[in-house]
Amino acid sequence: MRSFLGSALLGSLCCTAGLPLAAAQAPSEEEELAQVYGDKTTISIATGAPQALRRAPAVATVITAQDIAAMGATGIDEVLESVPGVHVSRSSNSFAPLYLIRGIHSEFNAQTLMLLNGVPLTTLFVGNRGLGWGDMPVENIARIEIIRGPGSALYGADAFSGVINVITKTAADVDGVDLGVRVGSFRSRDGWLQYGGRLGAFDVATYLRVGSTDGQRETVSADQQTALDGAFNTRASLAPAHMNVGFKALDASADLSRDRLRLRASYKLRDDLQTGAGVAGALDPVGRYRIERITSDVSWSDIELGRDWRGTLTASYLHYQQTFNAPLQLFPPGAFGGTFPKGMLGAPSTWERQVRLAAVAHYSGIQGHNLRIGAGHDDLDMYRTREFKNFTIIASGPATGLPVPLPSDQLQEFPPAESFAEPHRRTVSYVYLQDEWRVAKDWTLTAGLRHDHYSDFGSTTNPRAALVWDANLDLTIKLLYGRAFRAPAFTEQYSINNPVIRGNAALKPETISTLEAAFSWQARADTQLNLSLFRYGMKDIIRTTDTGGGTARFNNIGARHGTGLELDAQWDATRKLRLSGNVALQRSIEDATGSDAGYAPRVLLNARADWSLANGWLLGVQANHVADRRRPAGDARAAIADDTTADLTLRTGRGKGRWDFVVSVRNLFNAAAREPSMAPGLALPHDIPLARRSLYVQAAHHL
Repeated sequence: MRSFLGSALLGSLCCTAGLPLAAAQAPSEEEELAQVYGDKTTISIATGAPQALRRAPAVATVITAQDIAAMGATGIDEVLESVPGVHVSRSSNSFAPLYLIRGIHSEFNAQTLMLLNGVPLTTLFVGNRGLGWGDMPVENIARIEIIRGPGSALYGADAFSGVINVITKTAADVDGVDLGVRVGSFRSRDGWLQYGGRLGAFDVATYLRVGSTDGQRETVSADQQTALDGAFNTRASLAPAHMNVGFKALDASADLSRDRLRLRASYKLRDDLQTGAGVAGALDPVGRYRIERITSDVSWSDIELGRDWRGTLTASYLHYQQTFNAPLQLFPPGAFGGTFPKGMLGAPSTWERQVRLAAVAHYSGIQGHNLRIGAGHDDLDMYRTREFKNFTIIASGPATGLPVPLPSDQLQEFPPAESFAEPHRRTVSYVYLQDEWRVAKDWTLTAGLRHDHYSDFGSTTNPRAALVWDANLDLTIKLLYGRAFRAPAFTEQYSINNPVIRGNAALKPETISTLEAAFSWQARADTQLNLSLFRYGMKDIIRTTDTGGGTARFNNIGARHGTGLELDAQWDATRKLRLSGNVALQRSIEDATGSDAGYAPRVLLNARADWSLANGWLLGVQANHVADRRRPAGDARAAIADDTTADLTLRTGRGKGRWDFVVSVRNLFNAAAREPSMAPGLALPHDIPLARRSLYVQAAHHL
């Protein structure tokens, strides 16, 4: 593996260094490239205001709508896999994506903050995007901005390993009417319609998408019930059988703006969402989630507050509910020695509402300084919980923690105090200060500090500092430091009556401190190289510890450190050909044992080529190599095999007034790829299988 990686790196650098010198591109060529690949030179997520990407005080990546189209992606999960240092793993529960940044892995992936137009999508109960994420379609995405590394000094909780901000299309981005249809493998079907234009004095953008899929049908050869069958001498397991990852989808959004005022709203429904390999690690062909997410935000920007003062006011609302069309089958009929003839069933539901208010002021009255002062208040309320189940938990004695069926073996609603969790509410107030100080010619120091106060666990303060040096016209060097935190999720603090895990109201937030060095080199007019080196230390990691009787409890235990590098390159070989790629190496080590933290790949390699062919056709080819995934301490299974997948996309680019067509093959060579299941591996001993070769065709029209 090391020799393979070394050869790949050496070959990439030698090819780049050995290119013949070329004259700078004419403006017409630059405009043509921008039309094909989009504007990748600016970013706003790093400081809260637009600025040049190479000078941004963060290690960041920008992906444009044109990039997304070139790679043939249909969902954001496919897009993020192409980002240096980012790997999209999978949970056995609903096949939910885990966006691993720099090797930081956890069961629910709560350490990665996702924003929609700057507003957090974090759900309260599990602390991530929700168990029923069901991917995000890409047709309405204008750009995605990703920070690798801590972002809590600006964004607060959960901006721990990184921040992903999805920016949707405005009226100017759409400029007319787009309609499209797509069909593909796994009985996947999608149709969408979007509009961008003027309505009286307002700029208006709207989007509607409906779709459904049966999902990939890869086989799970053994599951948690397989192990229980061995213990109880039964044959209740449904394995071997295929995973259950289908769903129906509805996505809608609207964007209304006039001058400095903007109102946005979105609705996301995932219906009949299946449970992947099962929420308890036992195959479940019965359970069906229903997930609804409503978001809205209103902003008044660039308000003149006085001489040298400008301000922005933002208010946002999120409503999230997780209910069930059919109860989860935690274990199949015949489980636990036949004591559950109808299977062990449960349906825990949650309802959440989140209101966020924020104010930001910019001051430019001090020469060489750009001050940003922010304050806000979040009201985060899991206002309702409900649970149906056909079992109870033995509370004492030698069988403490084991489930037993209700006398009737029928589903019964339990009051909140006897269910999985009671309603809880959390408020957060915060203030932060950031200064971009032009210390000297070609030198900028960005320093920030944010203080958050939580109603349930207290306060946390997190700094950031970044020194950016434009060493010359072609080379920018950055030195960065940041600290971030991850707030405990409600399931970690307040879970009750869970068969295996209980909450701990005394939890503190996880913390991470990161030191980074980054280099951005415009090697030639047509060649860009970026290198980042990082080291981080994590403390107060939230994990479960055995409390006896078959149950565990969440606690702050352990520490971890990680190191790594990310190298990416881009070469516009001609006006018709772009070559790009990246390599990421990382090591994540447990401090107490010196062993690998496991799960995340130590090596990631992505390569891509985009050709503009004759008659307006565009061809894109990309390959993704995932390697060197270790098991954590206590997991005796063999390391997960490396895998290489390749995708091929052929599309037209005829533009307005014409039909455009796309044909894309994913996993072209039918690689048998897998993602690791959680230790100790009893639930899914052979891990989580990924989709084999698949195909889709798409037709879209722009009016």
